[in-house]
Amino acid sequence: METTFYGLPLVYEPGRVFAPRRTTELLVAETLELDPHRVADVGTGSGAIAVAIAAHAPNAEVWATDVCGEAVRVACANVERHALGERVHVLQADLLDGVPTALDVVVANLPYLPDSEHVPEYDEEPAAAVYAPGDGLTHYRRLLAAAKMSLRPEGRLMFQYRGHVLEAGRGELSALQQRLESPAWVAS
Repeated sequence: METTFYGLPLVYEPGRVFAPRRTTELLVAETLELDPHRVADVGTGSGAIAVAIAAHAPNAEVWATDVCGEAVRVACANVERHALGERVHVLQADLLDGVPTALDVVVANLPYLPDSEHVPEYDEEPAAAVYAPGDGLTHYRRLLAAAKMSLRPEGRLMFQYRGHVLEAGRGELSALQQRLESPAWVAS
């Protein structure tokens, strides 16, 4: 199937790769405001975020990772479609494995709904792209730890969580984790 994301036509495969959503375009817009040169898109899925950033930031080099082989295949197709292969590197990898350090921005839209929760709106999406073990924060806890090692001192982590774009500098990652884990935030 085909969709449009951030003004770009993209392919995706329903049930195999999470469908790009308009709400995620805000994450791209806020990332582009930083004028990044070295970016990692973690959990890239169809590659929508990585492709949109590279297409709109001609000086950016982007590493896009996903653990799912099908997602990597779809992301590669979208990178090729937009002739971005020289600046977008798609890797089948966990989080930031295989990605260079000294990144300007790490961006992510990882699964965060607890696996005990069921949201009918996502029934057509791959479960692994929507639901995470336990309280749903497993992937984000791991990402926060990995980002500390991969971001340059002035680098930023940006991700989408429960309809919000959250952002923190490398020195603010512990505070962001505390915010995520606070009962008041989870309930909102």
